[in-house]
Amino acid sequence: MSTGAYQGFGDKALPFLKALGFHQNREWFHDNKPIFEEHLNEPRGRLIDDLAARLSEKNIPLTCNRKTSTFRINRDVRFAKEKHPYNTHVSAVITRSGTKKDQGLLYFHVSPDDSFLAVGFYSMESDELRAFRESIVARKQQFDAALQPLLNLGFVFDRENSLKRTPRGFEAITDPETIDLLRLKHLTLSRRFSGDRLKGAALLDDLVELAQAAQPFLSFGWRVIDPVRAAREEQNQ
Repeated sequence: MSTGAYQGFGDKALPFLKALGFHQNREWFHDNKPIFEEHLNEPRGRLIDDLAARLSEKNIPLTCNRKTSTFRINRDVRFAKEKHPYNTHVSAVITRSGTKKDQGLLYFHVSPDDSFLAVGFYSMESDELRAFRESIVARKQQFDAALQPLLNLGFVFDRENSLKRTPRGFEAITDPETIDLLRLKHLTLSRRFSGDRLKGAALLDDLVELAQAAQPFLSFGWRVIDPVRAAREEQNQ
């Protein structure tokens, strides 16, 4: 596989990750690390490089780089019940700063059984989440309009961690659609994709398309949480 522009993940990418699920030991990984580097890690790096360039060309306020945007294949098992040492996927985030700690992100996740793209605001602080919920109630039409480009691309909200009850302070809300949004712990949307998207430049094009469609939604969220974060930081000085 040649270096240079992103041309897709290698044909051994998904088989390697599937095999890694069965061979969760350092000896096997060490013996097969050249496959990981050639078919997964280096293509991911080229994808990130080319995506950052495309986003810059289009003046989209998101970026990424190989060092700060990617997640390691090694798992942190210190506090985990599952002690397998390796992840069976590769992934990365795209944010305003290019770091994982920034809110308002794009995310891609490549695995044998569940590859997907995601966008949104994940694990917000409690004051940020409450401000977001208040903004949804106060500006529901604007929020819906900001979401529409993502819905048009087939993205849906991730609801597996939704609250069973409406958060305190919002009990007066009666609209079922708004209640559903208020119960979300994470304001993220995702869309699954097949292994065919790993060939050629398809995934790169999908990410650029997602970044463009996500701008209204991300901008809505940034306008909400940036002042909350600034006020918190000022209090902590």
